[in-house]
Amino acid sequence: MNEVIWQIDFYRCPIEDKTGQVLWELSICDSTSQFTYEAFCPQSEVNSNWLVSQLQQAAGGNLPSAIQVFRPQSLSLIELAAKQLGIKVEPTRRTQALKEWLRSKAQNYPTTKEPYDPLALDKPPPTPLPENLWGEEWRLAALPASEIQEVIKNRPIPILEMPEFLLPINLGLASTATVPGVVIYGGRRSMQLARWLQDVRPVSLNYIAGDPDGLILEAGLVDRWVVATFADKEVAAAAQRYEQRKQSSRGLHFLLVQPDDSGMTHTGFWLLQNPKSP
Repeated sequence: MNEVIWQIDFYRCPIEDKTGQVLWELSICDSTSQFTYEAFCPQSEVNSNWLVSQLQQAAGGNLPSAIQVFRPQSLSLIELAAKQLGIKVEPTRRTQALKEWLRSKAQNYPTTKEPYDPLALDKPPPTPLPENLWGEEWRLAALPASEIQEVIKNRPIPILEMPEFLLPINLGLASTATVPGVVIYGGRRSMQLARWLQDVRPVSLNYIAGDPDGLILEAGLVDRWVVATFADKEVAAAAQRYEQRKQSSRGLHFLLVQPDDSGMTHTGFWLLQNPKSP
C-alpha cells in the first residue's frame, strides 16, 4: 500500500472577511495535485484544534502517514495538530506541487499595495560554520553517476543521505554523466562535522561570487551556512565549473565528508539538489 503524504501550508493571506479581519488560508495537496483541499480561518480563531478538525475533514477517515511543510511560520502549529492525530511531520523545501498551487491561487487574490508572493520567506544571512567543526581541507570534485548509484550507495558509510528521488537513474541521468560535488576532509572532527550536517539537513551547496567568493550551504527550511570563502582566481574558476556541471546534471550534486584524502573511509555522504522554483 502506497504511503499517503500531504503537502500543507497554513498562513495568513491578503484576504479579509466581512468584518475586516485577516484570514488564514489552509492549503492541502498531494505531490500530484490530484488531491487538494482548502479552507479559510479568521485570524482570531487560528489554533491547533481548528486545524485538527480541518485535517480530519479533509482526510474523510483516511489520514495521511506524513505531512510535508515548507514554511517555518506554519511548522509549529501544524506539528501540534499532527501530533494529536499521530501523523509525522517533515520540514522540507521540496513541496513543488504545493508551491505551484499557492502561486496559481495568488493570481486570483485582490490587488494589494504591496506585491504578494505566497512563497516569500525571510531568510537569515549566511552564518559561518562553527569553528569547532571546521575541516582541515576541502576540494571540488566529481563522480560518475554510475559510481554514486552502484558504489557509494552500497558502502558502509555511517551517515548516508541518498533519497530515492535524487538517485541519478530517477533523474534520467546517464550512468556516464558527471555529478559535481564538494569533499571536506574533517580529520579528527570528521564525525562531529557529519553529525552536525545531519542535524541541519543539507539541501544544496552553491558557489556565490563576491568579495570574497564562497560556498554556501542551504539547509533546513531557510538556513544558510558559509562552508568556505576564498579569493584565489583558480579556485573561483573551478567553482564556476562546479556550477556549470550542476546544470548538466539536472542540479544534482553531492557533499562528502571523510577523515583524510586516502579514500579508504567515508564519514558522511549527501545527495543534494536545489529545489525547483514554481
